[in-house]
Amino acid sequence: MVLPPKNKTTKYEHIIPQLVAVEQNPKIKGLLVILNTVGGDVEAGLAIAEMLESMRKPTVSLVLGGGHSIGLPIALACRYSIAAETATMTIHPLRLSGGMIIGIPQTFEYMEKMQDRIVRFITRHSAISEQRYKELMFRTGDLVRDVGSILMGREAMNEGLINEVGGLGTAVAKLEELIRLAEESQGGLQ
Repeated sequence: MVLPPKNKTTKYEHIIPQLVAVEQNPKIKGLLVILNTVGGDVEAGLAIAEMLESMRKPTVSLVLGGGHSIGLPIALACRYSIAAETATMTIHPLRLSGGMIIGIPQTFEYMEKMQDRIVRFITRHSAISEQRYKELMFRTGDLVRDVGSILMGREAMNEGLINEVGGLGTAVAKLEELIRLAEESQGGLQ
């Protein structure tokens, strides 16, 4: 389908069954996840991240272009994460479209709980501390009219968010290494 750039053509309800199929197919030895996303639906992104995290097969993520917002937890859910030197990742507080919260205190409490889920997921799957992540998340001056930070590939690696800076060749080599190690450990069990 051809849709305007603001419309997402791949939705989580398409991705989740594909992840199940990958996990169940004995012919597939590992999964390379390539991300170039502006982010999107938090619940959907966390669902995809939780599925990736729970896969038994080796997984490697490669961020090309952008791994913004909820794209970061998806990248970190894989066993090994790589970002291109020029890839960017935006870290910001959770917000509704338009940046405005309209509602009652329960709406704010729900948003706060969602934010905590994201922070816990990211800090559990990377080497960044919760305190440092929140500093980046609430930084002013990086984003025009907003709070947060934009990190390039090497900056994200230096902050402990991703494992390595590289490209497709690096990602494929790492996935092949993880597959080989998995096969060797299974061979030793038999």
